[in-house]
Amino acid sequence: MHQPLTGVRVIDLTRALAGPMCTALLADMGAEVLKVEALPRGDGARMFPPYDGSRSLYFTSLNRGKKSVALDLRSGAGMSLLRRLIAGADVLVENFRPGVLADMGLAPERLRVEHPRLVIAGISGYGPVGPERATPGLDQIAQGMSGLMSLTGAGEHTPMRVGVPIIDTVSGIVAAYGIAAALAGRNATGQGSHIQTSLLESAISILTFQAQDYLSTGHVPRPQGNDHPVLAPYGTFATADHPINIALGSLSQWTTLCEVLGEPELAGHPDYADPLTRLGNRDRLRADLERLLAAHPSAHWIPRVRAAGIPCGPIHALDQVFTDPQVQALDMVHHLNGLPLLRGPLWADDRPVPVHSAPPELGADTVDTLTALGLSQEELDDLIERAVIGVPSTEAAREEGAA
Repeated sequence: MHQPLTGVRVIDLTRALAGPMCTALLADMGAEVLKVEALPRGDGARMFPPYDGSRSLYFTSLNRGKKSVALDLRSGAGMSLLRRLIAGADVLVENFRPGVLADMGLAPERLRVEHPRLVIAGISGYGPVGPERATPGLDQIAQGMSGLMSLTGAGEHTPMRVGVPIIDTVSGIVAAYGIAAALAGRNATGQGSHIQTSLLESAISILTFQAQDYLSTGHVPRPQGNDHPVLAPYGTFATADHPINIALGSLSQWTTLCEVLGEPELAGHPDYADPLTRLGNRDRLRADLERLLAAHPSAHWIPRVRAAGIPCGPIHALDQVFTDPQVQALDMVHHLNGLPLLRGPLWADDRPVPVHSAPPELGADTVDTLTALGLSQEELDDLIERAVIGVPSTEAAREEGAA
């Protein structure tokens, strides 16, 4: 399968989550991603739980399709090798605090003069300006500072963080979008760009109509739990066994839902006659719907509500997600080197984009990459001896070969 970013070389200086998410998406679309990791330990995420034996599943989830080049970036020789790699690259991605890249002697302004076609992308905690520009930022902090946590949860269970590092994830997606746009622009102008985003900016950007409500009216939205803030019925409802999600977006769907539930006259009740009255009487509406839903289990209701053209679905735990027939039809899990790996979320030319390779061992591609730069075996042996470059340990290589 030819993919849009085939032939694009990316130097990936990122670690943890937001940056690796970005570069995993680029690798999915065909880019060659050289994950340059600082010796002695490489990306700190290699040490993060949960584990499968000695393997970090945190790292595994974010580093599919990449090559690992391990360098001592505190040494002049290691930095010289990094500069040579950058000279042959199309994209450089980093998620340091603003100014750290310059401290390494790789200031974007300098790189753009030396390599005019290079696309440089940075992901920081708070952005390139402002009083907190140099402050370390993490997903939890961005969720709180952006207002997202104030909109999540309900009652005493708020503020509440989203159950996954959603802002790291979104920031990685935003950065990948910016890089793709910059590469498209380079095709027209011949010039690279310096693309930047931050956890805080990405978090605020996804507040959508909640932010617009405040900006336009001054209204400060409050958390609604599993209910939609402006539509009803739209949320989670109990059945005879398990709760389900039902989401209505039109008057005709409301009428149809009442018919499916066996009480068509409910649609004309004066308390539920239009969207605003349904919203204002949401608690009573919930009680009426759950009274009807209690007659049967979720497996009875979901296909019937869906068949009527109304969005409806189960609320899965993860052990149910991957046995769901729809998820299985999407072929979301690919197996490489004995590892079950989630593929990226894109399709190309009517096929899901595959996982090209399993996450690499630290330094797995150092020798091949530097050999391609023109280094001799004698030079490589000397660099290994001086710990300027890293290769997988004998034990790690043996485990990799066995897999």
